[in-house]
Amino acid sequence: MLAPSPNSRSREERPPEGGPIRIMIVDDSLVARTVMTRLLATRPEFLIVASVANAEQALDVVRTEWIDVVLLDLEMPGIGGLDLLPKILAESEGAHVMIVSNTAEGQAATVQALALGAVDVLQKPEVADFLGRFADTLADRLTRIASSRKRGVSRPATLPPLAPQIDEEIECLAIGASTGGLHALTELLRGLPATFRAPILITQHLPPNFMRYFADQMAAVTQRPTHVAIDGERLMPGHVLVAPGEGHLRMIRTGNGVRVWIDKAPASSNCMPSVDPMFQSLAHVFGRRGVAVVLSGMGRDGTVGARAVADVSGEILVQDPETSVVWGMPGSITEAGLASAVLPPARIAERIMARARERSWN
Repeated sequence: MLAPSPNSRSREERPPEGGPIRIMIVDDSLVARTVMTRLLATRPEFLIVASVANAEQALDVVRTEWIDVVLLDLEMPGIGGLDLLPKILAESEGAHVMIVSNTAEGQAATVQALALGAVDVLQKPEVADFLGRFADTLADRLTRIASSRKRGVSRPATLPPLAPQIDEEIECLAIGASTGGLHALTELLRGLPATFRAPILITQHLPPNFMRYFADQMAAVTQRPTHVAIDGERLMPGHVLVAPGEGHLRMIRTGNGVRVWIDKAPASSNCMPSVDPMFQSLAHVFGRRGVAVVLSGMGRDGTVGARAVADVSGEILVQDPETSVVWGMPGSITEAGLASAVLPPARIAERIMARARERSWN
């Protein structure tokens, strides 16, 4: 275990705003811990509070130290990362957890961890590839995630009032999410009972090789037929389609229903997959009968598409800042004046069901 930093503080003595981002690394690999510590120690914006090899040491730290972000390996002897995660979330007073994983066998567990409350995932490279792009990506992710750590983060003074709810049948629900969004997505979808029959489309920012496991996780959550979308397939009532990692989920209306179009062209957001093309397609195909939802995530992806939905008087529901890990995507839409409602995920589900009650998808 890394010796306590001279700048360490008890958890009761919260660090002042503007100080370095306080990080704990939890990984049974000494090599991985050493390399990540060296990468971050060279940057003044980070402070490695602890670097530990197992769950017991990690819990000792979070019970006594203020931690902003935990870098967590899932595959450890004894208590594994998946079992450790809820304990960290419960005992750390809101520390964010980023999963750093490098094995194919760990992909399903990583998606499960994201559903349990981990905010992001970064694939661990081979030791020789730790420098360069990985170091920059890790630093960027940590900075963005830590910016939302709830120790005095500024929030909008006011939020827009709820717009009147549209009194028309919902024919399609499209949901976009990124960092911290999978946990919110799970809460939202659990609030939609089996009586909600409109097809559900999901664009979640994840690496392509995670999408199959993400679809499996959503199937377990929703108890609905769920799979990664296939180009040309028909939208079906009660089914959930997930955007593939290498294409945007669009739709086109044909003579025998609405079909999927996987668009692989670059999007203006530079995200792949991007929420914008999905929302633009939702507006074009379903108009006011399509509902767009944006959950926690970095950046502005979804804002361009939300404007297309607003142009056809469609409903745009976004997650509130208090429950969002990162209020980037929903905040951008709110600041653009496009949000019909700004609510926690469970209340978004309630609003959808209030509109969908006793209606059916044809």
